[in-house]
Amino acid sequence: MIKKLLIAMLVLSTYLVAAINVQTASKSELMSISGIGEKKADSIIKYRKTNKLKSADDLLKVKGIGKGIVKNVKGNVKSKGKNSAKSKNSGHGQSKKSMNKTKNSTKIDKKKASKKVTDSKEKAKKAKKTKKKKAKKEDKKKSKSKQGK
Repeated sequence: MIKKLLIAMLVLSTYLVAAINVQTASKSELMSISGIGEKKADSIIKYRKTNKLKSADDLLKVKGIGKGIVKNVKGNVKSKGKNSAKSKNSGHGQSKKSMNKTKNSTKIDKKKASKKVTDSKEKAKKAKKTKKKKAKKEDKKKSKSKQGK
């Protein structure tokens, strides 16, 4: 009985430590690897229906899978959270390209915001100038009408 228990524990521990078998892994198992989200897991599953994946290196044939993800699969690098691949702020599970896009879009958003502030300041200055001009015109009219009386 104790031998069976030890064997079961040994088998379970090797299963937990071993790298994922990309040919048989479920969608959730694939998504647990850092860099693989729902779409890439679906792509892998779709690819392996018509092609056999003998090793993690075969994943390079799947569109959207690069060397970094293959390295994560080989090293069994897990995502830090269930939704980390979807989280844009955390950066976990994102490729360098998508992280750079996020950073660039943030820079662009900041530039747009600062431009809006600048534009609104300029509009306020123009409005003040226009008010001053109108006030001067009205003062001139008043002074002319007083002189004419």
